[in-house]
Amino acid sequence: MTHQSPTPFRAWSVVLAAVAINLILGVLYAWGVMLKALVQQWHWTVTQASLPFTVSAGCFAFMMIFAGRWQDKIGPRYVAMSGGVILGLGLIASSWVRTPQWMWLTFGLVGGFGIGLGYSATTPPAIKWFAASRKGLITGIVVSGVGLAAVYIAPLTHFLLAKTSIPQTFLILGVGTIVLTVLLSFALANPPAGYVPAARESTLGAARSKPSAAARPDQDWQEMLRTPQFYQLWILFVLAASAGLMLISQIAYIAKVQAHIEWGFLYVAMLALFNTLGRLMSGFLSDRIGRSRTLLLALALQAVNIFAFAHYTTAAWLLFGCALAGLCYGTCFTLFPATTADFYGVRNLGVNYGLVFTGFGVAGIIGPILGGKIHDAYGSYALAFDVSTGMLVLGIVFALTLRPPKTLPLMPAARPAPAVTEVTK
Repeated sequence: MTHQSPTPFRAWSVVLAAVAINLILGVLYAWGVMLKALVQQWHWTVTQASLPFTVSAGCFAFMMIFAGRWQDKIGPRYVAMSGGVILGLGLIASSWVRTPQWMWLTFGLVGGFGIGLGYSATTPPAIKWFAASRKGLITGIVVSGVGLAAVYIAPLTHFLLAKTSIPQTFLILGVGTIVLTVLLSFALANPPAGYVPAARESTLGAARSKPSAAARPDQDWQEMLRTPQFYQLWILFVLAASAGLMLISQIAYIAKVQAHIEWGFLYVAMLALFNTLGRLMSGFLSDRIGRSRTLLLALALQAVNIFAFAHYTTAAWLLFGCALAGLCYGTCFTLFPATTADFYGVRNLGVNYGLVFTGFGVAGIIGPILGGKIHDAYGSYALAFDVSTGMLVLGIVFALTLRPPKTLPLMPAARPAPAVTEVTK
């Protein structure tokens, strides 16, 4: 007996739950506000205050490998729930520590592992409910939650720091994270076995998409690692994300150093807002002009912006620089998972993108440490901006040579795709 595929409402409920969970996991991107407080109130150096963010980003990316594999096997619900609980416990534990080394463990190691678990369980289930021609758009919507998070978390963190203290701020954020993530996780689910998106969805934008993308077979992580495109994607992720991560982790302090502005939390929110817009716009645009062209555009704009960033010494110019930096940085989190799905299929997307995402972890080490070390040594971020510009230019070179794996079109017969739009009960 057959029945119609689940309603669009079910598909979109998964998307909305995934966005909401990412809004909570995006607490990482409010670190710029916390960094300023740690430097001014606890007298940590910029490098010391940057390292918890760096460790968290690295652990976040490392955990994505294992969390993605777990999510592919047991589904997203309990993986996301576990991630929220672990992240919340890391934040609560941070309320008890006072030294950089312990903060690396609580916010960095524990918090990063929690973020990696939760994040791995949001994008894969969402895009499985939609046709290949909408992968970019759906990915952009889901990952926009992480970028948008700092729009509310940065002012909230600033408010809590002003009204309470650094420890109390960590405690409140941790408890809220656990409660909300557990509740939202119940809405996550993969499509039923044999599910195929409705025909009207699968044809939307088909004329603008590469016809071969939907026909590509599903590759596992071992097959993926045998293709040079994986290593191109990984290096591109490192080069494209490093500058953005440096700014996100330190923009509140950069605003104080370059423009003597004390309300730097607004720049954190500005970065986050345009980070979100970049994720949405790049998803829409890449479904129409291609992932590589969209990435090239973002890299070129970011290179020009970061090269000029040391000269943004007024409130208005810093707002402009943050907006453009966020817009370009946000494209990474739409384009890389969507490209991974284009190249290697969606069945194993959790672990496959988890491996690609380790490039983010390396960028999370390079960007913040580069900015912190150079500022502590020279009292300025100018050299850090120049080095970041060089990395972005190198990224343009890599993006120009990115092509789909040549071996994939030869293999579809081995794993035929379903030909119907109905599922068997």
